[in-house]
Amino acid sequence: MHSLYLDSNMASSADMRYFNWVVLLVQLLGVVSVVITAVWMGHFSQGGFAWTEDPAKEFSYHPLFMVIGLIFLYGDGILAYRVFRNDRKFYIKILHGGMHVAALIFASVGLKAVFDSHNLADPPLANLYSLHSWLGLLVVIGFGLQWVLGFACFLLPWLGMSIRTMYMPYHTFWGVTLLILATATALMGITEKAIFSMAKNGYTSHSREGTLINCLGLILVIFTGLVVYLVTKPEYKRQPAPDEEHVPLDN
Repeated sequence: MHSLYLDSNMASSADMRYFNWVVLLVQLLGVVSVVITAVWMGHFSQGGFAWTEDPAKEFSYHPLFMVIGLIFLYGDGILAYRVFRNDRKFYIKILHGGMHVAALIFASVGLKAVFDSHNLADPPLANLYSLHSWLGLLVVIGFGLQWVLGFACFLLPWLGMSIRTMYMPYHTFWGVTLLILATATALMGITEKAIFSMAKNGYTSHSREGTLINCLGLILVIFTGLVVYLVTKPEYKRQPAPDEEHVPLDN
């Protein structure tokens, strides 16, 4: 793939410079959100990471992998068509789908971590009782269905252009909606975990952990808001090459 950020027919040179800076800011916020989540789980909340040996430490993988998968990688996957705007569409499809596969793997392992941490606790803890868990499971299932339908419609060769054109608006809508829902679910989980883990020390005491948690939530909101802005602004839409089949409303 050649240069990431080149001018398109719709966007001026000034627009694209602004676009580049916003994309870089999105990447910075995504990395910072992952680092903060790791620090929160590894230092403040659970005291580290472990798999099966310690149910509490196994839980640490849940928020970390969900932030990596369903927010950071998912958001970057959505941006692929905007960032690699001058590369061949087939390669962008592979990148777009591959990043979402990675996001789904992280999310699946994150789900296993939280179920294991509950089931292996002594005594075992309840599963799927909170709004966070209900909505989170729906987001993961919806994300998986979104990927399967997208793969079937846009990568398999036997579907006609009419079906792809019909499905594209739904694919675009649900892609953005699921990212917003994933972020909302993460905010619910962050608040829920903060209240549980800081019950003794007090979430209301303005502690360092509480400040870190609040900063994480704000960063996730800004990250998602910027991704949605970039993928919904018409000037940044990828323009099809002359030799490409064109599906209206493509990312």
